[in-house]
Amino acid sequence: MKMDRYFRQWMAGVLAGCLMSATLGAAEPAGLAAVPHPADNAPSEDKIALGKQLYFDPRLSADDTISCASCHDPKKGWSNSEQFATGVGGKKGGRNAPTIMNSAYYTFQFWDGRAKTLEDQALGPIANPIEMNMPVEKVVEKLNGIPGYKDQFQKVFATDVTADGLAKAIAAFERTILSGDAPYDKFKAGDTTALTAEAQRGLKLFFGKANCSACHGGPNFSDNAFHNIGYESTDVGRFAISKLVGDTGAMKTPTLRDIAKSGPYFHLGEIKSLEEVVAHYNKGGNNNPHQDEEIYPLKLTDAEMADLVTFLKEGLSSTAYPHVDPPELPN
Repeated sequence: MKMDRYFRQWMAGVLAGCLMSATLGAAEPAGLAAVPHPADNAPSEDKIALGKQLYFDPRLSADDTISCASCHDPKKGWSNSEQFATGVGGKKGGRNAPTIMNSAYYTFQFWDGRAKTLEDQALGPIANPIEMNMPVEKVVEKLNGIPGYKDQFQKVFATDVTADGLAKAIAAFERTILSGDAPYDKFKAGDTTALTAEAQRGLKLFFGKANCSACHGGPNFSDNAFHNIGYESTDVGRFAISKLVGDTGAMKTPTLRDIAKSGPYFHLGEIKSLEEVVAHYNKGGNNNPHQDEEIYPLKLTDAEMADLVTFLKEGLSSTAYPHVDPPELPN
């Protein structure tokens, strides 16, 4: 049953959380929970600075053209504003590049949740032949040939460049990319002028008639679970990992914070606007065989759909968007 599936997902998240501690590198933006950090990867300024360099460095790819930031660009909502990402040699992936904003709060990474931590996730795109196409051992060898990196790894990890250190540094940086302190948070804290009348109506719909919060709840507006939202696709999603029939076509619930900046939407990136997203849910999805029971016709009026979109666009857009400029890379 699907409720059993949700319970297993929730328990997996709880168990993952037990391996984390809530030590902080800096104060989180208003509205967010404390960022969890693995016990073996506490943040430090030097580690985060190293991870930032690695994140923006195209030398982590086979032909020195693709970096993490190529597909997860701070100027494009930490995604890439395209349906699919483009990797080495112009190769295209089969899923939309999700934003990394607030990925610190996920108990699973990737659309299908095949990685449980940012450390587990970090090396995947590097080795993926349609992304950066660089075997991890080759990247390690390459970076050890760059004195600036070798010196920093010695300072941060007391070793030369290693795959473990590479993953930990990138993950430490990614945990600093936080979207919060939105008009919604100010409104919730008592500032009745923070949201327009339209956005306030949209907020009531979000938590009420539209019931968006059933999946997009909590400080990060995500339940950290997997759902088949009635979107037609041959991608089996979470099923490939869990082997549970009920997970067929199910994908991880993304955060809605700064959602206006990270389109296009859904795992295939075919939905270009938030208006189209709301229309999809309003009609009750496409009623495919594995569609979740939470997806049903909402019967919203055109005016209500417009108010809901206004809340998503205005209410959840951070007043301190986490823009990061590319750093100077070491030689």
